[in-house]
Amino acid sequence: QVQLVESGGGLVQTGGSLRLSCAASGRPFSTVAMGWFRQAPGKEREFVASTRWSSPGVYYIDYSTSLKGRFTASRDNAKNTVYLQMNSLKPEDTAVYYCATGQWDGKNFIADYWGQGTQVTVSS
Repeated sequence: QVQLVESGGGLVQTGGSLRLSCAASGRPFSTVAMGWFRQAPGKEREFVASTRWSSPGVYYIDYSTSLKGRFTASRDNAKNTVYLQMNSLKPEDTAVYYCATGQWDGKNFIADYWGQGTQVTVSS
Protein backbone atom coordinates (compact mmCIF):
# COMPACT_ATOMS: atom_id res chain seq x y z
CA GLN A 1 0.00 0.00 0.00
CA VAL A 2 1.31 3.40 -0.98
CA GLN A 3 1.89 5.82 1.88
CA LEU A 4 2.88 9.45 1.55
CA VAL A 5 3.76 11.49 4.61
CA GLU A 6 4.31 15.23 4.32
CA SER A 7 6.16 17.34 6.85
CA GLY A 8 7.72 20.76 7.17
CA GLY A 9 4.70 23.00 7.17
CA GLY A 10 4.18 25.75 9.69
CA LEU A 11 3.75 29.45 10.27
CA VAL A 12 6.12 31.85 8.54
CA GLN A 13 6.19 35.57 7.93
CA THR A 14 5.87 37.15 4.52
CA GLY A 15 9.15 36.83 2.65
CA GLY A 16 10.21 33.78 4.61
CA SER A 17 11.01 30.27 3.44
CA LEU A 18 9.92 26.73 4.19
CA ARG A 19 10.95 23.35 2.89
CA LEU A 20 8.33 20.65 2.70
CA SER A 21 9.20 16.98 2.60
CA CYS A 22 7.19 13.99 1.47
CA ALA A 23 8.37 10.50 2.35
CA ALA A 24 6.97 7.75 0.14
CA SER A 25 6.66 4.03 0.70
CA GLY A 26 4.85 1.09 -0.81
CA ARG A 27 5.98 1.27 -4.44
CA PRO A 28 9.21 1.57 -6.41
CA PHE A 29 10.15 5.21 -6.07
CA SER A 30 12.81 6.15 -8.60
CA THR A 31 10.57 6.01 -11.68
CA VAL A 32 7.32 7.23 -10.18
CA ALA A 33 6.14 10.76 -10.85
CA MET A 34 5.65 12.81 -7.70
CA GLY A 35 3.56 15.92 -7.51
CA TRP A 36 2.89 18.78 -5.12
CA PHE A 37 -0.51 20.41 -4.89
CA ARG A 38 -2.08 22.94 -2.58
CA GLN A 39 -5.55 23.88 -1.49
CA ALA A 40 -6.36 27.22 0.05
CA PRO A 41 -9.55 27.79 2.07
CA GLY A 42 -12.54 28.04 -0.21
CA LYS A 43 -10.54 27.21 -3.32
CA GLU A 44 -9.97 24.16 -5.46
CA ARG A 45 -6.84 22.10 -5.15
CA GLU A 46 -4.20 23.36 -7.58
CA PHE A 47 -1.05 21.95 -9.07
CA VAL A 48 2.22 23.33 -7.71
CA ALA A 49 5.07 21.21 -9.10
CA SER A 50 6.11 17.71 -10.04
CA THR A 51 9.13 15.59 -10.80
CA ARG A 52 8.91 12.81 -13.36
CA TRP A 53 11.38 10.31 -14.65
CA SER A 54 13.05 10.98 -18.00
CA SER A 55 16.05 8.63 -18.05
CA PRO A 56 18.26 7.05 -15.39
CA GLY A 57 19.11 9.83 -12.95
CA VAL A 58 17.36 12.49 -15.02
CA TYR A 59 14.01 14.00 -14.15
CA TYR A 60 11.72 16.56 -15.66
CA ILE A 61 10.54 19.14 -13.19
CA ASP A 62 7.33 20.96 -13.98
CA TYR A 63 5.94 23.99 -12.19
CA SER A 64 2.81 25.98 -12.05
CA THR A 65 3.57 29.01 -14.18
CA SER A 66 2.60 31.39 -11.40
CA LEU A 67 4.95 29.78 -8.86
CA LYS A 68 8.01 29.07 -10.93
CA GLY A 69 10.96 31.06 -9.63
CA ARG A 70 9.90 31.02 -5.98
CA PHE A 71 9.29 27.29 -5.53
CA THR A 72 11.76 24.50 -6.28
CA ALA A 73 10.89 20.82 -6.38
CA SER A 74 13.50 18.12 -5.96
CA ARG A 75 13.80 14.48 -4.98
CA ASP A 76 16.20 12.16 -3.21
CA ASN A 77 15.62 8.64 -4.46
CA ALA A 78 17.94 7.16 -1.83
CA LYS A 79 15.53 8.49 0.82
CA ASN A 80 12.31 7.95 -1.17
CA THR A 81 11.58 11.59 -0.50
CA VAL A 82 10.55 14.61 -2.52
CA TYR A 83 10.97 18.19 -1.41
CA LEU A 84 9.40 21.53 -2.11
CA GLN A 85 11.55 24.53 -1.28
CA MET A 86 9.38 27.62 -0.99
CA ASN A 87 10.99 31.05 -0.91
CA SER A 88 9.68 34.61 -0.78
CA LEU A 89 6.43 33.34 0.67
CA LYS A 90 3.32 35.48 0.44
CA PRO A 91 0.06 35.39 2.39
CA GLU A 92 -1.65 33.99 -0.70
CA ASP A 93 0.59 30.92 -0.43
CA THR A 94 -1.32 29.96 2.70
CA ALA A 95 -2.82 26.54 2.04
CA VAL A 96 -2.67 22.89 2.85
CA TYR A 97 0.08 21.36 0.74
CA TYR A 98 -0.23 17.80 -0.48
CA CYS A 99 2.12 15.45 -2.22
CA ALA A 100 0.89 12.77 -4.56
CA THR A 101 2.07 9.97 -6.79
CA GLY A 102 0.71 9.79 -10.30
CA GLN A 103 1.57 10.33 -13.91
CA TRP A 104 1.41 12.92 -16.64
CA ASP A 105 -1.14 12.55 -19.40
CA GLY A 106 0.78 14.91 -21.65
CA LYS A 107 -0.82 18.00 -20.18
CA ASN A 108 -1.74 17.45 -16.55
CA PHE A 109 -0.49 15.52 -13.56
CA ILE A 110 -3.02 12.83 -12.73
CA ALA A 111 -2.68 11.82 -9.09
CA ASP A 112 -3.50 8.36 -7.81
CA TYR A 113 -2.35 8.48 -4.17
CA TRP A 114 -2.33 11.47 -1.82
CA GLY A 115 -0.63 12.33 1.42
CA GLN A 116 -2.54 13.76 4.35
CA GLY A 117 -1.32 17.30 3.74
CA THR A 118 0.68 19.81 5.73
CA GLN A 119 -0.52 23.29 6.63
CA VAL A 120 1.48 26.31 5.50
CA THR A 121 0.43 29.67 6.89
CA VAL A 122 2.08 32.89 5.80
CA SER A 123 1.41 35.88 8.00
CA SER A 124 1.41 39.41 6.67
